[in-house]
Amino acid sequence: MSENQKVIYTGKTHTTGGRDSASRSSDGRLDTKLSSPGSAGQGTNPEQLFAAGWSACFIGAMGFAASGLKVALPADLAVNTEVDLCSSTGGYSLQARLNVSLPDIDHETARAIVDAAHQICPYSKATRGNINVTINLV
Repeated sequence: MSENQKVIYTGKTHTTGGRDSASRSSDGRLDTKLSSPGSAGQGTNPEQLFAAGWSACFIGAMGFAASGLKVALPADLAVNTEVDLCSSTGGYSLQARLNVSLPDIDHETARAIVDAAHQICPYSKATRGNINVTINLV
């Protein structure tokens, strides 16, 4: 952590057993079964959880970016995030697509908002240069 960095929140979870297990947050708000992607197991998987968190964070970053551009975001905006678990000879990796819907905002303004949000969003910062990410306006 840099000298000027202030922690504003810490998410805490306890997970047992890896992909075929359960995870619970310290405050009890998250209490979910986990299963491997594509398996018959009950519960979600880490890729879905990551996609949900990134989508929510990205929407917040778009709000911040839009306010700087003096643009009101539509109430029916949406981010559909797809996180792929990939396998290659080097092991496993991730790649992602964020499919952003900003109805009633012209393409140029929408592109400016999502480009700025991608620079602001902590999930985007964490993945930058580490995984392939595509941001589509839909």
